[in-house]
Amino acid sequence: MTMTTPDIPDSPTPESPARESPVRESPAPGSPFPEAGRSVGGRSARVIRNAATTEIPVHLLFRDGPDPVPVRLSPVVVGRRQGTGEQPRLGRPVAERPRPLPPVDPELVERPARVLPGGAGVLAGACGAAGCVATSWWAGVLPPLVAGALGLPEHPGAAGLGPAQWAAYTAAGALGLFGFGGLARGRTGRAWVLGLFGRYRGTVRRTGLLWVNPLLLRRRVDVRLRHWRSEPMQAADHGGVALRVVVLVVWRVRDTARATLGIEDHETYVRECVEAALLRVPVEAPGAVRGSPDTVQDALTRLVAADATPVGIEVFAVRPVRVEYAPEVAAAMHRRRIAALDAQHRASVLTSVVDSVEDTVTRLTTRGLVELDDYERKVLVKDLTVAFCAGRGRRGRRPADPGAGKRNRFRYWYGHV
Repeated sequence: MTMTTPDIPDSPTPESPARESPVRESPAPGSPFPEAGRSVGGRSARVIRNAATTEIPVHLLFRDGPDPVPVRLSPVVVGRRQGTGEQPRLGRPVAERPRPLPPVDPELVERPARVLPGGAGVLAGACGAAGCVATSWWAGVLPPLVAGALGLPEHPGAAGLGPAQWAAYTAAGALGLFGFGGLARGRTGRAWVLGLFGRYRGTVRRTGLLWVNPLLLRRRVDVRLRHWRSEPMQAADHGGVALRVVVLVVWRVRDTARATLGIEDHETYVRECVEAALLRVPVEAPGAVRGSPDTVQDALTRLVAADATPVGIEVFAVRPVRVEYAPEVAAAMHRRRIAALDAQHRASVLTSVVDSVEDTVTRLTTRGLVELDDYERKVLVKDLTVAFCAGRGRRGRRPADPGAGKRNRFRYWYGHV
């Protein structure tokens, strides 16, 4: 059955008032939508128009909300055609690049400091002391005992302490203080970081007796190869189970200027770098089968070395030496591990029993000792399985007669056969 719809005449009827057709051959001058009046496929675009507003395409009223802002991916906006209501097309998202490390201050680069041999300081101090003695003899205030010990006669024209004598005392005392006050002893594996009024003046790595300007501030740094064993730190395995890991870090200070002046405390910085690396690298749980024992160590060493290199610290190895479950999950994981071991033991026992039953039945049939049909074979397999399982269950017990169990077992088998 076909239903027909009567044609609706284009002319207005008394029931329907006359409406102005929205079809326009050309857009109004100054319209912000030049494509609104154009016809598409022989039909004109539908618009809303009144006397006070301009023409607005109908589909612009039903646009979707703004696109959600992505969290980690930066979309590339291709663009849209003006006046069509087309949503902006998103190109292929580009992953955010890792942030680079902050630049290193070019002044914080280790360089050798200017120092003198220790003999120069001893000589200067001796000259200052000799100048003080000579000034005292000149002023006539040198004690007779000291003068006799030094073999100096009494000065004939001693005039006492005057401005000239005080000036000589000052110069000789300053020379002696600078000479003896700048003496330092350099040790193997230790270095001095020198600074003057907050400015880096160099590093001393020399050993032996040295003379360093006494006005410089000295900071001793240990540059030997060092081993640091951490306290239990937080970590996680591949399944997200909380762990406690103790690591052994092998490191040393390579650039004393950056390690001392670039950060507040380089030992604390190394510890924090290790903690951050443990939160990023999954550690193998206790008792897990490890594919490669050096995988976790290489990953931890690479991450810690990348964070410690800009501050002048060289990291050679970060080795997990002890891994255990966190206290809050230790009991549950212990029960889980025991259950897994029990299931593995049961599976191995069942496999060995099945192999033994199969071997026994095969030997009995191939040697022609018995002839069994399907039903008898099933009964024999069942009885042998029960017997083997019962024998393995009593294996841990010590029977009174060692051969009694075996004789009874064979009697049971051949009685059923």
